[in-house]
Amino acid sequence: MKITERTYRKNEVVVFKSTKSKFGGLSNMAGGYSIRVNDIIIPSAEALYQACRYPLFPSYQQEIIEQNSPMTAKMISRKYLKYTRQDWEEVKYSIMYWVLKVKLSQNLVEFSKVLEMTQNKAIVELSNKDKDWAAVEIDKNTLVGKNALGRLLMQLRQEYVFNKKSIECVQPLDVFGFLLYGSEIETVCNPIVEFENNYLFDLDFA
Repeated sequence: MKITERTYRKNEVVVFKSTKSKFGGLSNMAGGYSIRVNDIIIPSAEALYQACRYPLFPSYQQEIIEQNSPMTAKMISRKYLKYTRQDWEEVKYSIMYWVLKVKLSQNLVEFSKVLEMTQNKAIVELSNKDKDWAAVEIDKNTLVGKNALGRLLMQLRQEYVFNKKSIECVQPLDVFGFLLYGSEIETVCNPIVEFENNYLFDLDFA
């Protein structure tokens, strides 16, 4: 997945930065969007994304995931950057999109609502210096950057929210070493859907 730099007019887009703002739920730093992968409860999308950097180091993953604060999880991750998977730059956007799909599938009502509020406008994460995941302000109405997170959110919005497409389960990525705590990451299903399916299965054999 290749993402190139773009220019945005600030008065024409939906901008988010603070998690306390109207569109704060779009941020990976937003609280209240816990997810479950391989029966492990993960407090935030940011913690899951950062843990995916270190598939061969379960102890680093655990330290990251145990943090209740998404920002703290990111800070812990920075301690171990030299152990980042070697193909990270090639797979990080795909991993982020997978993380966002998991976030949506398990927080459908809340996350869909925030995405729907953006209507059909471009979504841009505003940053002071990050021109990769976000865009920076060049002047009072010009933003420049790859805005990778914003563009992945727009893709998610189009594919699932606008098209009313079901996202009950998310398949694991087909990338080498897609591991969590030493085990292959499995198909991730909404816990409610998984419970209902298991309940119906049990009834079949009752």
